[in-house]
Amino acid sequence: MNNDSKALSLIIAKDFELEESITEAELRLKMVQAFTYLLDNDISRMMNILYRADVDEEKLKSLLISASELPSAEVIADAYIQRQKQKVETWKKYS
Repeated sequence: MNNDSKALSLIIAKDFELEESITEAELRLKMVQAFTYLLDNDISRMMNILYRADVDEEKLKSLLISASELPSAEVIADAYIQRQKQKVETWKKYS
């Protein structure tokens, strides 16, 4: 596991329970499962997680509309992971 993957896992672990070493594919699968659950059972918690992660609401709406053939949980998980990756890149740039 490289440092970027480890940093990404650490950031996401603040909102979700994750194993210590997890591949990006496994991470995506877990996020899709988590957001599927949250969409069905706890939308307010999901919105809180997305807000704290600073996922752009307008961009997410646009993604959900343009990727209507995909399950919403996949689109949301991808947007969430992408935003967390941006944070890792920013931290690397300024550290």
